[in-house]
Amino acid sequence: MRDRWLVDGTHVRFGVLANAWKETVRDAMADIATNLASAKVQVRRAVFRRTGDPGERKRMLAALAADRWAGDPFLARQTRKHWKRGRNRTHDQIVVRADQHNTVTDGRGRLWLAVPGLERRQMVRIPLSTTVAPTGTLRLILRGGRVEVHYQIDASQMRSSQRPCGDATVGVDKGYTEALTDSDGVRHGSRLGELLTSESDRLKERNRRRAKLRSIANTAALRGDHAKARRITVNNLGTVKRDRRAARHRARVRTEIFTAADRVADKAATVVAEDLTKSFAGRRTLGRNVDRRLAAWTKGVTAEALTSVSERRGSALVHVNAAYTSQACHRCGRLGRRNGDRLHCTSCGVVWQADVNAAINILQRAGDPDIALHTPHHAVRQILQDRTDRHRTRLPVQDSSPATTERRARHPNRSLMSNSRKQVDR
Repeated sequence: MRDRWLVDGTHVRFGVLANAWKETVRDAMADIATNLASAKVQVRRAVFRRTGDPGERKRMLAALAADRWAGDPFLARQTRKHWKRGRNRTHDQIVVRADQHNTVTDGRGRLWLAVPGLERRQMVRIPLSTTVAPTGTLRLILRGGRVEVHYQIDASQMRSSQRPCGDATVGVDKGYTEALTDSDGVRHGSRLGELLTSESDRLKERNRRRAKLRSIANTAALRGDHAKARRITVNNLGTVKRDRRAARHRARVRTEIFTAADRVADKAATVVAEDLTKSFAGRRTLGRNVDRRLAAWTKGVTAEALTSVSERRGSALVHVNAAYTSQACHRCGRLGRRNGDRLHCTSCGVVWQADVNAAINILQRAGDPDIALHTPHHAVRQILQDRTDRHRTRLPVQDSSPATTERRARHPNRSLMSNSRKQVDR
């Protein structure tokens, strides 16, 4: 694409030097490749769901890895479904190579960044609000009248990366009122629910007022009073202050979640967590206020925090299938009744704290020989029901194949030991 633009003269319309637009094109193509790689993860799951034939799976996975998916109808359909071709909403940005910029400190100790301008051999100098000089390839974004300078740093040199991880193995469950709850019953990031609720309620009131002002402006424009409509739009419906406050809120939420992940790493050498990249369709419709407060984007931040902190701190992150972990009793495995933050087990007659119960189930799921990471939720439900029935009727395990027997010997079914634990707990 870069060479084609050079030949047909498309690059002349950009109005910037060749080094700048070439790096920006390379960055955009890398984003497209990353988006496609993310879609391939979903397509692989669809392949495993479609067929159990090892030969057919191997053929389809090989075609997907070699980017020959367009020739297979199923792969082409699944790739088109999951490859959304995302839209980049960041404008006025440019990528600057490491050898194209430099920094200098003036007599007052202020740091300035010099980058190539639109004219050859002309540099643009940008004052920085830090004393640390950016290094490597830079991404410059003009946003809200300010220049943002983005660059990469070595995570291993960060102060938090020098903290050793613990030596325990814990399961963690993502929550709303707190970021994470571990299998020991400890809650981490307890201010998350307060941050999300207060910001959600504030946005509801602010959007209500903005909608009323927008209605007044539209009515004035229909009457021909365009001056009034413009005054309302300029003075009352701006986005600079709104976007700045939203960025501060996102930063506070990220800080709370990353701090919670660090506290989990303080005690754990192995962190067992649910696969937060998988979406589950809700069975019941929640209220509008609840939908607004749940803030689905925090799930991605939590997944990012667990992955990033585990890599920096040296702890192992194990993903497990989260189906029914918040609805099954960790003692007997029976599906209970969930009501808010409480889970009532009708078999044990015990009311558990729902997040702690889910964290224990997630920890136990790591050693489960029957429930894999991508086992469909309906199959998980059937497995849990079969275990409950066998436990209630005291029947032996039905599958006596050598492979299954060996797996069960290495990973004993915890639900079969629930009776002894029940007696100890009582």
